[in-house]
Amino acid sequence: MIKRFHCVNISSKKPKELVIFYNEILGVPILEFDKNYDGVSLGFIKDAPVIIIWDETKWGKSSEGKVNLVFDCDDLDETYITLKEKGVELDPPKTAVWGGKELPLLDLDGNKVLIL
Repeated sequence: MIKRFHCVNISSKKPKELVIFYNEILGVPILEFDKNYDGVSLGFIKDAPVIIIWDETKWGKSSEGKVNLVFDCDDLDETYITLKEKGVELDPPKTAVWGGKELPLLDLDGNKVLIL
């Protein structure tokens, strides 16, 4: 049976740009790099669930719809300012229905990214 959650696959027609977005803009470390930007693993802990970005033009779509990735940060207001300075289009953090603050944005392929 299932023993652990492995990863989230994201296929992209622009995998290099998407890897740069997650790594350089959002600060998600690259754990396994591929010079062709095909099968690049990003995450925070080796052997924990990761994000793997694939070249959609080579492998086809890895899913039928968009994904929604959720990240934690230390200071949501500071994260908002940093992302704005890096050119990310997003609205200021807001209080969600569940009572916590969140910062929603979209990646370059339109996948939802939520920072708590």
